[in-house]
Amino acid sequence: MPTLSRITPSYAALLIAGLLSSMTLLGCEGDFRPRAVGVEGEITVVMDSTSWQGPLGDAFRANVAPYVNTLPQPERMFSLRQIDLNSQSTYNRVQEQKNVVFIAPLSDTTNEANFLRDRLSEDVRQAVEGGENIVVPRPNLWRKSQRVFYVTAGTPDALIQTLEGQSERIRETFREITLERMQREMFEKERQFAIEDTLMDTHGFAINVQHDYQIAEQDTTGPLKSVWLARVLSDTRRDLLVHYVEDASPSLITPEWIVSTRDSLTRQYIRGSVAGFARIDKRRELDTEESDFLGRYGYQTQGLWHLVADPDSVDIDGDYEDQQYVEMGGGGPFVNYSFYDQASGRVYMIDGSVFAPTYDKLQFLRQMMVIARTFRTEREMNQAQAEQAAMMTPVLPLQAPSSSAQ
Repeated sequence: MPTLSRITPSYAALLIAGLLSSMTLLGCEGDFRPRAVGVEGEITVVMDSTSWQGPLGDAFRANVAPYVNTLPQPERMFSLRQIDLNSQSTYNRVQEQKNVVFIAPLSDTTNEANFLRDRLSEDVRQAVEGGENIVVPRPNLWRKSQRVFYVTAGTPDALIQTLEGQSERIRETFREITLERMQREMFEKERQFAIEDTLMDTHGFAINVQHDYQIAEQDTTGPLKSVWLARVLSDTRRDLLVHYVEDASPSLITPEWIVSTRDSLTRQYIRGSVAGFARIDKRRELDTEESDFLGRYGYQTQGLWHLVADPDSVDIDGDYEDQQYVEMGGGGPFVNYSFYDQASGRVYMIDGSVFAPTYDKLQFLRQMMVIARTFRTEREMNQAQAEQAAMMTPVLPLQAPSSSAQ
Protein backbone atom coordinates (compact mmCIF):
# COMPACT_ATOMS: atom_id res chain seq x y z
CA MET A 1 0.00 0.00 0.00
CA PRO A 2 1.39 3.48 -0.84
CA THR A 3 2.42 5.49 2.17
CA LEU A 4 -0.31 7.77 3.44
CA SER A 5 0.50 11.18 4.81
CA ARG A 6 1.48 10.72 8.45
CA ILE A 7 0.25 13.37 10.84
CA THR A 8 0.61 12.80 14.57
CA PRO A 9 -1.13 15.55 16.51
CA SER A 10 -1.95 14.89 20.13
CA TYR A 11 -5.52 14.09 21.15
CA ALA A 12 -5.84 17.53 22.71
CA ALA A 13 -4.71 19.12 19.46
CA LEU A 14 -7.31 17.08 17.57
CA LEU A 15 -10.06 18.30 19.85
CA ILE A 16 -8.95 21.92 19.59
CA ALA A 17 -8.81 21.69 15.81
CA GLY A 18 -12.31 20.25 15.75
CA LEU A 19 -13.67 23.00 17.97
CA LEU A 20 -12.03 25.74 15.93
CA SER A 21 -13.30 24.27 12.68
CA SER A 22 -16.84 23.94 14.02
CA MET A 23 -16.82 27.66 14.78
CA THR A 24 -16.02 28.43 11.15
CA LEU A 25 -19.07 29.30 9.05
CA LEU A 26 -19.85 27.20 5.99
CA GLY A 27 -18.25 28.75 2.99
CA CYS A 28 -16.48 31.25 5.20
CA GLU A 29 -14.71 34.10 3.51
CA GLY A 30 -11.11 33.27 2.73
CA ASP A 31 -11.54 29.49 2.44
CA PHE A 32 -11.01 28.86 -1.25
CA ARG A 33 -10.91 25.07 -1.07
CA PRO A 34 -13.49 23.16 -3.13
CA ARG A 35 -16.61 21.89 -1.43
CA ALA A 36 -16.95 18.25 -0.46
CA VAL A 37 -18.66 16.03 -3.01
CA GLY A 38 -20.79 12.91 -2.96
CA VAL A 39 -24.39 11.82 -2.54
CA GLU A 40 -26.27 13.89 0.01
CA GLY A 41 -27.28 11.82 3.02
CA GLU A 42 -24.50 9.28 2.46
CA ILE A 43 -21.71 8.41 4.92
CA THR A 44 -18.42 7.00 3.66
CA VAL A 45 -17.33 4.43 6.26
CA VAL A 46 -13.60 3.72 6.15
CA MET A 47 -13.55 0.31 7.83
CA ASP A 48 -11.87 -3.00 7.05
CA SER A 49 -14.29 -5.13 5.01
CA THR A 50 -13.98 -8.09 7.38
CA SER A 51 -15.06 -5.88 10.29
CA TRP A 52 -17.84 -4.38 8.16
CA GLN A 53 -19.33 -7.82 7.60
CA GLY A 54 -19.13 -8.74 11.29
CA PRO A 55 -20.48 -7.46 14.63
CA LEU A 56 -18.69 -4.10 14.35
CA GLY A 57 -20.36 -3.37 11.01
CA ASP A 58 -23.71 -4.45 12.44
CA ALA A 59 -23.21 -2.07 15.37
CA PHE A 60 -22.34 0.80 13.06
CA ARG A 61 -25.43 0.27 10.90
CA ALA A 62 -27.73 -0.13 13.90
CA ASN A 63 -26.44 2.88 15.84
CA VAL A 64 -25.24 5.45 13.31
CA ALA A 65 -27.75 4.74 10.53
CA PRO A 66 -30.81 3.10 12.12
CA TYR A 67 -34.03 2.65 10.19
CA VAL A 68 -36.46 5.56 10.32
CA ASN A 69 -39.75 4.17 11.62
CA THR A 70 -41.95 7.06 10.52
CA LEU A 71 -41.66 6.34 6.79
CA PRO A 72 -43.93 4.11 4.68
CA GLN A 73 -41.10 1.69 3.87
CA PRO A 74 -37.90 1.14 5.85
CA GLU A 75 -35.13 3.61 5.02
CA ARG A 76 -31.93 4.09 6.95
CA MET A 77 -31.28 7.53 8.38
CA PHE A 78 -28.17 7.66 6.18
CA SER A 79 -27.06 5.52 3.27
CA LEU A 80 -23.70 3.88 3.95
CA ARG A 81 -20.76 3.21 1.64
CA GLN A 82 -17.99 1.08 3.11
CA ILE A 83 -14.44 1.55 1.79
CA ASP A 84 -11.22 -0.32 2.57
CA LEU A 85 -8.25 2.00 2.91
CA ASN A 86 -6.15 -0.04 0.49
CA SER A 87 -4.38 2.57 -1.67
CA GLN A 88 -3.34 6.18 -1.88
CA SER A 89 -5.91 6.77 -4.64
CA THR A 90 -8.64 5.45 -2.33
CA TYR A 91 -7.45 7.79 0.39
CA ASN A 92 -7.50 10.68 -2.07
CA ARG A 93 -11.12 9.90 -2.99
CA VAL A 94 -12.12 9.69 0.65
CA GLN A 95 -10.71 13.17 1.25
CA GLU A 96 -13.25 14.58 -1.23
CA GLN A 97 -16.39 13.12 0.39
CA LYS A 98 -19.02 15.00 2.39
CA ASN A 99 -19.44 12.68 5.39
CA VAL A 100 -16.62 10.36 6.46
CA VAL A 101 -16.00 8.06 9.43
CA PHE A 102 -12.64 6.35 9.97
CA ILE A 103 -13.24 3.51 12.42
CA ALA A 104 -11.12 0.63 13.68
CA PRO A 105 -9.92 -0.86 17.00
CA LEU A 106 -6.26 -0.23 17.74
CA SER A 107 -5.79 -3.94 18.43
CA ASP A 108 -6.14 -4.56 14.68
CA THR A 109 -3.28 -4.52 12.20
CA THR A 110 -5.42 -3.25 9.32
CA ASN A 111 -4.64 -0.17 7.25
CA GLU A 112 -7.57 1.60 8.93
CA ALA A 113 -6.18 0.89 12.40
CA ASN A 114 -2.70 2.01 11.30
CA PHE A 115 -4.19 5.22 9.91
CA LEU A 116 -5.84 6.05 13.24
CA ARG A 117 -2.82 4.97 15.26
CA ASP A 118 -0.63 7.35 13.26
CA ARG A 119 -2.88 10.25 14.23
CA LEU A 120 -2.68 9.67 17.97
CA SER A 121 0.15 10.64 20.27
CA GLU A 122 1.86 7.94 22.28
CA ASP A 123 0.08 8.81 25.53
CA VAL A 124 -3.31 8.81 23.82
CA ARG A 125 -2.58 5.44 22.17
CA GLN A 126 -1.72 4.02 25.57
CA ALA A 127 -4.91 5.46 27.04
CA VAL A 128 -6.99 3.87 24.28
CA GLU A 129 -5.27 0.51 24.73
CA GLY A 130 -5.96 0.86 28.45
CA GLY A 131 -9.70 1.21 27.91
CA GLU A 132 -10.37 4.79 26.79
CA ASN A 133 -12.63 5.40 23.78
CA ILE A 134 -12.11 8.23 21.30
CA VAL A 135 -14.57 9.97 18.98
CA VAL A 136 -12.84 12.94 17.38
CA PRO A 137 -14.76 15.34 15.10
CA ARG A 138 -12.76 16.92 12.28
CA PRO A 139 -15.09 19.38 10.50
CA ASN A 140 -13.91 20.76 7.14
CA LEU A 141 -10.78 18.66 7.43
CA TRP A 142 -9.88 18.58 3.73
CA ARG A 143 -12.76 20.44 2.07
CA LYS A 144 -15.50 22.91 2.84
CA SER A 145 -18.88 21.61 4.03
CA GLN A 146 -17.24 18.37 5.14
CA ARG A 147 -17.65 16.37 8.35
CA VAL A 148 -15.14 13.72 9.36
CA PHE A 149 -14.95 11.56 12.49
CA TYR A 150 -12.10 9.44 13.86
CA VAL A 151 -13.57 6.64 16.02
CA THR A 152 -11.41 4.11 17.85
CA ALA A 153 -11.05 2.00 20.96
CA GLY A 154 -8.72 -0.72 22.17
CA THR A 155 -10.74 -3.75 21.07
CA PRO A 156 -13.68 -4.53 18.78
CA ASP A 157 -15.99 -5.03 21.77
CA ALA A 158 -14.96 -1.69 23.26
CA LEU A 159 -15.50 -0.04 19.88
CA ILE A 160 -19.02 -1.47 19.70
CA GLN A 161 -19.70 0.02 23.14
CA THR A 162 -18.35 3.35 21.88
CA LEU A 163 -20.81 3.32 19.00
CA GLU A 164 -23.67 2.49 21.34
CA GLY A 165 -22.78 5.43 23.58
CA GLN A 166 -21.65 8.07 21.05
CA SER A 167 -23.76 7.40 17.97
CA GLU A 168 -26.35 10.09 18.72
CA ARG A 169 -23.61 12.73 18.65
CA ILE A 170 -22.37 11.43 15.28
CA ARG A 171 -25.87 11.22 13.82
CA GLU A 172 -26.78 14.75 14.89
CA THR A 173 -23.58 16.16 13.36
CA PHE A 174 -24.29 14.51 10.01
CA ARG A 175 -27.98 15.41 10.14
CA GLU A 176 -27.24 19.09 10.75
CA ILE A 177 -24.59 19.47 8.06
CA THR A 178 -26.83 17.61 5.58
CA LEU A 179 -29.63 20.13 6.10
CA GLU A 180 -27.18 23.05 5.90
CA ARG A 181 -25.77 21.84 2.60
CA MET A 182 -29.23 21.15 1.20
CA GLN A 183 -30.39 24.65 2.14
CA ARG A 184 -27.56 26.21 0.15
CA GLU A 185 -28.24 23.99 -2.85
CA MET A 186 -32.03 24.40 -2.78
CA PHE A 187 -32.03 28.18 -2.71
CA GLU A 188 -28.91 29.26 -4.57
CA LYS A 189 -30.96 29.90 -7.73
CA GLU A 190 -34.54 30.38 -8.94
CA ARG A 191 -35.83 31.36 -5.52
CA GLN A 192 -39.23 33.09 -5.52
CA PHE A 193 -38.62 36.29 -3.59
CA ALA A 194 -41.97 37.75 -4.72
CA ILE A 195 -43.89 34.98 -2.93
CA GLU A 196 -41.71 35.41 0.14
CA ASP A 197 -42.57 39.14 0.16
CA THR A 198 -46.27 38.27 -0.14
CA LEU A 199 -46.03 35.97 2.87
CA MET A 200 -44.31 38.66 4.91
CA ASP A 201 -46.76 41.40 3.88
CA THR A 202 -49.86 39.26 4.40
CA HIS A 203 -48.95 37.12 7.38
CA GLY A 204 -45.97 38.74 9.09
CA PHE A 205 -43.59 35.83 8.45
CA ALA A 206 -41.80 34.26 5.51
CA ILE A 207 -40.04 31.07 4.45
CA ASN A 208 -37.78 30.49 1.48
CA VAL A 209 -39.79 29.40 -1.57
CA GLN A 210 -38.33 27.19 -4.29
CA HIS A 211 -38.96 27.96 -7.93
CA ASP A 212 -41.87 25.54 -8.50
CA TYR A 213 -43.96 26.14 -5.35
CA GLN A 214 -47.16 28.14 -5.55
CA ILE A 215 -49.51 29.59 -2.94
CA ALA A 216 -52.50 27.28 -3.35
CA GLU A 217 -54.72 28.92 -0.73
CA GLN A 218 -54.50 31.21 2.29
CA ASP A 219 -56.79 32.51 5.03
CA THR A 220 -56.20 35.46 7.36
CA THR A 221 -59.75 35.81 8.71
CA GLY A 222 -61.04 32.37 9.69
CA PRO A 223 -60.38 30.33 12.83
CA LEU A 224 -57.48 28.57 11.06
CA LYS A 225 -55.28 31.44 9.90
CA SER A 226 -52.97 29.74 7.48
CA VAL A 227 -51.26 29.56 4.12
CA TRP A 228 -50.89 26.48 1.93
CA LEU A 229 -48.01 26.17 -0.54
CA ALA A 230 -47.95 23.28 -2.98
CA ARG A 231 -45.37 21.78 -5.32
CA VAL A 232 -47.16 19.45 -7.72
CA LEU A 233 -45.20 17.54 -10.34
CA SER A 234 -46.22 14.68 -12.62
CA ASP A 235 -45.19 11.93 -10.19
CA THR A 236 -44.73 13.66 -6.81
CA ARG A 237 -46.17 16.43 -4.73
CA ARG A 238 -45.14 18.29 -1.61
CA ASP A 239 -47.45 20.39 0.53
CA LEU A 240 -46.41 22.94 3.12
CA LEU A 241 -48.96 24.36 5.56
CA VAL A 242 -48.20 27.22 7.94
CA HIS A 243 -50.86 27.89 10.58
CA TYR A 244 -50.71 30.47 13.35
CA VAL A 245 -52.76 31.50 16.37
CA GLU A 246 -52.69 35.12 17.53
CA ASP A 247 -52.33 36.12 21.21
CA ALA A 248 -51.65 32.55 22.21
CA SER A 249 -49.93 30.86 25.13
CA PRO A 250 -47.18 28.25 24.79
CA SER A 251 -49.37 25.98 26.92
CA LEU A 252 -51.61 25.61 23.86
CA ILE A 253 -49.03 23.35 22.26
CA THR A 254 -49.60 19.74 23.30
CA PRO A 255 -49.30 16.48 21.34
CA GLU A 256 -53.10 16.27 21.32
CA TRP A 257 -53.45 19.82 19.95
CA ILE A 258 -50.89 19.10 17.25
CA VAL A 259 -52.80 16.03 16.03
CA SER A 260 -56.24 17.64 16.06
CA THR A 261 -55.06 20.90 14.46
CA ARG A 262 -53.12 19.15 11.73
CA ASP A 263 -56.10 16.94 10.91
CA SER A 264 -58.34 20.02 10.73
CA LEU A 265 -55.94 21.79 8.38
CA THR A 266 -55.39 18.85 6.03
CA ARG A 267 -59.12 18.10 5.94
CA GLN A 268 -59.66 21.67 4.72
CA TYR A 269 -56.77 21.91 2.27
CA ILE A 270 -55.30 18.57 1.19
CA ARG A 271 -57.92 16.46 -0.52
CA GLY A 272 -57.91 13.56 -2.95
CA SER A 273 -58.49 14.09 -6.65
CA VAL A 274 -61.75 12.08 -6.51
CA ALA A 275 -62.74 11.90 -2.85
CA GLY A 276 -61.28 11.92 0.62
CA PHE A 277 -58.91 14.11 2.59
CA ALA A 278 -55.53 13.75 4.30
CA ARG A 279 -55.43 12.64 7.92
CA ILE A 280 -52.74 11.35 10.28
CA ASP A 281 -52.47 7.57 9.98
CA LYS A 282 -52.78 6.53 13.62
CA ARG A 283 -52.21 2.87 12.77
CA ARG A 284 -48.49 3.60 12.47
CA GLU A 285 -45.89 5.07 14.79
CA LEU A 286 -46.17 8.78 15.56
CA ASP A 287 -42.99 10.38 16.92
CA THR A 288 -43.62 13.57 18.93
CA GLU A 289 -41.00 15.16 21.16
CA GLU A 290 -40.23 18.56 22.64
CA SER A 291 -37.67 20.45 20.62
CA ASP A 292 -36.00 23.80 20.17
CA PHE A 293 -37.09 25.29 16.85
CA LEU A 294 -34.83 28.18 15.86
CA GLY A 295 -34.53 29.18 19.50
CA ARG A 296 -38.24 28.77 20.23
CA TYR A 297 -40.00 26.31 22.52
CA GLY A 298 -42.02 23.71 20.66
CA TYR A 299 -42.52 20.17 19.44
CA GLN A 300 -41.36 18.21 16.42
CA THR A 301 -43.68 15.49 15.15
CA GLN A 302 -43.07 12.94 12.42
CA GLY A 303 -45.45 10.31 11.15
CA LEU A 304 -47.57 9.16 8.25
CA TRP A 305 -50.70 10.56 6.65
CA HIS A 306 -53.24 8.78 4.48
CA LEU A 307 -56.32 9.66 2.45
CA VAL A 308 -59.62 8.78 4.09
CA ALA A 309 -63.29 9.63 3.60
CA ASP A 310 -66.35 9.77 5.81
CA PRO A 311 -68.27 6.46 5.50
CA ASP A 312 -71.47 8.15 4.32
CA SER A 313 -69.65 10.12 1.60
CA VAL A 314 -68.62 7.14 -0.53
CA ASP A 315 -70.61 4.37 -2.20
CA ILE A 316 -68.90 1.28 -0.84
CA ASP A 317 -70.19 -2.01 0.52
CA GLY A 318 -69.30 -3.20 3.98
CA ASP A 319 -70.07 -2.77 7.65
CA TYR A 320 -68.37 0.37 8.94
CA GLU A 321 -70.24 0.64 12.22
CA ASP A 322 -66.97 0.57 14.17
CA GLN A 323 -64.91 2.37 11.56
CA GLN A 324 -64.97 6.16 11.62
CA TYR A 325 -63.29 6.63 8.23
CA VAL A 326 -62.95 4.72 4.97
CA GLU A 327 -59.43 4.15 3.62
CA MET A 328 -59.10 5.69 0.15
CA GLY A 329 -55.52 4.72 -0.64
CA GLY A 330 -52.53 7.02 -0.98
CA GLY A 331 -50.41 8.65 1.65
CA GLY A 332 -46.89 9.42 2.75
CA PRO A 333 -44.71 10.89 5.50
CA PHE A 334 -44.95 14.31 7.14
CA VAL A 335 -42.88 16.45 9.48
CA ASN A 336 -44.49 19.03 11.75
CA TYR A 337 -42.97 21.85 13.80
CA SER A 338 -45.26 23.52 16.34
CA PHE A 339 -43.73 26.31 18.41
CA TYR A 340 -44.31 29.53 20.32
CA ASP A 341 -42.89 32.84 19.12
CA GLN A 342 -42.70 35.00 22.22
CA ALA A 343 -42.01 38.28 20.40
CA SER A 344 -45.24 38.13 18.39
CA GLY A 345 -47.32 36.17 20.90
CA ARG A 346 -48.17 33.66 18.19
CA VAL A 347 -48.23 29.88 18.19
CA TYR A 348 -47.09 28.56 14.81
CA MET A 349 -47.44 25.20 13.10
CA ILE A 350 -45.30 24.45 10.05
CA ASP A 351 -46.22 21.15 8.44
CA GLY A 352 -44.62 19.55 5.40
CA SER A 353 -46.00 16.41 3.75
CA VAL A 354 -44.73 14.28 0.88
CA PHE A 355 -46.46 12.13 -1.74
CA ALA A 356 -43.93 10.22 -3.84
CA PRO A 357 -45.22 6.70 -4.51
CA THR A 358 -42.27 5.38 -6.52
CA TYR A 359 -39.41 7.06 -4.66
CA ASP A 360 -37.61 6.82 -1.35
CA LYS A 361 -39.18 9.44 0.89
CA LEU A 362 -36.47 10.55 3.32
CA GLN A 363 -34.70 12.98 1.00
CA PHE A 364 -38.02 14.63 0.08
CA LEU A 365 -38.85 14.91 3.78
CA ARG A 366 -35.47 16.53 4.42
CA GLN A 367 -36.41 19.18 1.86
CA MET A 368 -39.48 20.04 3.94
CA MET A 369 -37.26 20.30 7.04
CA VAL A 370 -34.92 22.67 5.20
CA ILE A 371 -37.78 24.94 4.13
CA ALA A 372 -39.15 25.06 7.67
CA ARG A 373 -35.73 26.09 8.99
CA THR A 374 -35.81 29.23 6.82
CA PHE A 375 -38.76 30.60 8.84
CA ARG A 376 -38.38 34.22 10.01
CA THR A 377 -40.77 36.80 11.37
CA GLU A 378 -41.13 40.42 10.33
CA ARG A 379 -39.36 41.49 13.52
CA GLU A 380 -36.40 39.21 12.77
CA MET A 381 -36.20 40.43 9.19
CA ASN A 382 -36.21 44.08 10.28
CA GLN A 383 -33.56 43.38 12.88
CA ALA A 384 -31.35 41.58 10.35
CA GLN A 385 -31.71 44.46 7.89
CA ALA A 386 -30.81 47.01 10.56
CA GLU A 387 -27.72 45.02 11.55
CA GLN A 388 -26.67 44.73 7.92
CA ALA A 389 -27.14 48.48 7.38
CA ALA A 390 -25.09 49.21 10.48
CA MET A 391 -22.24 47.06 9.19
CA MET A 392 -22.26 48.91 5.87
CA THR A 393 -22.38 52.41 7.37
CA PRO A 394 -18.93 54.01 7.02
CA VAL A 395 -17.30 55.31 10.17
CA LEU A 396 -16.19 58.88 9.60
CA PRO A 397 -12.78 59.82 11.01
CA LEU A 398 -12.67 62.30 13.86
CA GLN A 399 -11.84 65.80 12.69
CA ALA A 400 -9.39 68.04 14.52
CA PRO A 401 -10.90 71.26 15.92
CA SER A 402 -10.58 74.24 13.57
CA SER A 403 -8.16 76.98 14.53
CA SER A 404 -11.04 79.46 14.95
CA ALA A 405 -12.52 77.34 17.69
CA GLN A 406 -9.32 77.34 19.72
